[in-house]
Amino acid sequence: MGDKAHTHPGAAGRAPTADRPASLRNVALVGHSGSGKTTLVEALALTAGAVNRAGRVEDGTTVSDYDEMEHRRRRSVQLSLVPVEWDGCKINLLDTPGYADFTGELRAGLRAADAALFVVSAAQEAEALAGANRTVWEECAAAGLPRAIVVTHLDTARTGFDEMTRVCARIFGGEDPDAVLPLCLPVHGAEGPDGHAPATGLVGLLPRKVFDYSSGERRETAPDPRQAALLEEARNRLIEGIVSESEDETLMDRYLGGGELGPEALTEDLEKAVARGVFHPVLAAAPAPPGGRHGLGTVELLELITSGFPTPLERPAPAVTTPEGVPRPAVHCDPDGPLVAEVVKTASDPYVGRMSLVRVFSGTLRPDDTVHVSGHGLTDRGHEDHDVEERIGTLSSPFGKQQRVLPHCTAGDLACVGKLSRAETGDTLSARDDPLLMAPWPQPDPLLPLAVEAHSKADEDRLSQGLARLVAEDPTMRLEQNPDTGQIVLWCLGEAHRDVALDRLRNRYGVQVDAVPYRVALRETFGASGAGRGRHVKQSGGHGQFAICEIEVDPLPPGSGVEFVDKVVGGAVPRQFVASVEKGVRAQAARGVAAGRPLVDIRVTLLDGKAHSVDSSDAAFQTAGALALREAAGEAPVHLLEPVAEVLVLVPDEYVGPVMSDLSGRRGRVVGTEPAGPGRTLVRAEAPELEIGRYAVDLRSVSHGTGRFSRSYARHEPMPPAPAERIREQDQVMA
Repeated sequence: MGDKAHTHPGAAGRAPTADRPASLRNVALVGHSGSGKTTLVEALALTAGAVNRAGRVEDGTTVSDYDEMEHRRRRSVQLSLVPVEWDGCKINLLDTPGYADFTGELRAGLRAADAALFVVSAAQEAEALAGANRTVWEECAAAGLPRAIVVTHLDTARTGFDEMTRVCARIFGGEDPDAVLPLCLPVHGAEGPDGHAPATGLVGLLPRKVFDYSSGERRETAPDPRQAALLEEARNRLIEGIVSESEDETLMDRYLGGGELGPEALTEDLEKAVARGVFHPVLAAAPAPPGGRHGLGTVELLELITSGFPTPLERPAPAVTTPEGVPRPAVHCDPDGPLVAEVVKTASDPYVGRMSLVRVFSGTLRPDDTVHVSGHGLTDRGHEDHDVEERIGTLSSPFGKQQRVLPHCTAGDLACVGKLSRAETGDTLSARDDPLLMAPWPQPDPLLPLAVEAHSKADEDRLSQGLARLVAEDPTMRLEQNPDTGQIVLWCLGEAHRDVALDRLRNRYGVQVDAVPYRVALRETFGASGAGRGRHVKQSGGHGQFAICEIEVDPLPPGSGVEFVDKVVGGAVPRQFVASVEKGVRAQAARGVAAGRPLVDIRVTLLDGKAHSVDSSDAAFQTAGALALREAAGEAPVHLLEPVAEVLVLVPDEYVGPVMSDLSGRRGRVVGTEPAGPGRTLVRAEAPELEIGRYAVDLRSVSHGTGRFSRSYARHEPMPPAPAERIREQDQVMA
């Protein structure tokens, strides 16, 4: 693994380009928040010559200068792309957010990538991060991506590299811990005043070489006797791991027979095992020292990416159909094939407008082409299906705040497309004469409600447009106009996701909004039969108003709605006014009779009434019907009904007890549990929606970030007296 030749795209002021899929590598950097992904991207860009020694692009910005909000929050909240070149290959580094609230951005990055670098920080408690890291690892496995592990922050390590490697093998190796082994061991320098000896180099196990990074420039040396003795045991275990995963059965025979396996054969087999996703090498990395160019392990990482990670040619593309759903033959990564590309991210730039990050799976995308845009079927989240044609604007490659113009984007590559006014995240771009639609990637369900109101009259005019642009960028967000409460609700993935949505509305779209308490759709019903008499008699000169009706109200089973029965005899209420009584009753039921919530599951029977030949009217009998229903409610108990949700919680076995206890504390009922794969349990429960408004946040705390849940409406049922009284008191305060 020598220091190979590489180009300096940053110094040359041009965007890295690739005309052949074989010279492309698309790599997602994933891992828990704070693991050092963005810092590692900057270190790789410096080593590859994409930035200068100060880590700056020509305009003085860094490769991490994407979004002012990220700087304010000191946390990545969106997918970003940094292209670099190494050993004749263009490497698209996709920096993904590590926080669980931005799983949608993570999955978009995995969709665009062909392999993943899993970044783990030695400065964080390994055991505490095990759950969250395992969840992200499973996301990568579900996407079928080969993975390598990178240990960062060795300069401030709480956990040594050897111990971190063992933890990773236990967490990620599953039944085969030998599938997670180090390729290099860190070499430590002199011990500092704090008692910590920083890593200054690496010992390459296969080539038996020391790579010294202490000066900021990588130098190769032979190991001294002490280093040689340390590496042999790790080297033998690494060889056994490689041989056991090899497709070449003769390699195992040679090894067991005591034959010497050369570094070239082992390296070639290692690369194949990594590309197949059956072996996950562990490496170490750190930024370059001041004035240096090579950060610890960055050369080894770039070499692993170019030689061990698959090209787009080796990864099957998602299935395609026509927009009508007719299956089509699989597409292949062929620059001369039919155009099939996908929008993996949508963003708004205050200067250039909407920008779409596109991954081309087949064909070649060129500026000024007219393409067909196929919708993605997320109408429940505010994204309408569409089949439209749009013209491709400028193609560019992002680098920090720069956008470097590209002449084209070939199969396997990624590019930013400007001003696609209709295309949204998840949409497919294809040829006009052969429209296609790619199978969508799964989006996490937003389960944390955020009710918003315009801050002022001027904001009301901009609110709908701002919300539409917000959900167009983020398919993990669902926009709802609640028909029961009248609230505008943004469903988010968590509190950080919610805060980002509010920030973007205010600072990017210029809409000032107020977050207001989310109202659950409560209802009312009669607890027993009641009777009422509605009398509306007024005389004020000219035609007066005269209407009298008598009704009886009976409770019905849940889900019955409001029934109206006419049992008037003898024409006491003229035929033309019976419908008026019903209209008044239903209008009053919609407004509620006790707590201002819709009244449901009742039968209203019209028994008798009186009319006047001149003063009776439609309006008068509507009013009488409403008055009769309100009087009946005063005679019978009225129960408050709350919605109950069916909740499915998927957690590791060790958290089943805490989850069930937490649900019981929310007035929930555990219906049952069942195995859901190795070490996982599915908990089925029913819980009032009033008690699970923050469950998307609270479950992470209970399960240490490992739990997932879904919810669906089950029914409305009577609320217990104590919480019902609290709701009535709150309504009185608000009134």
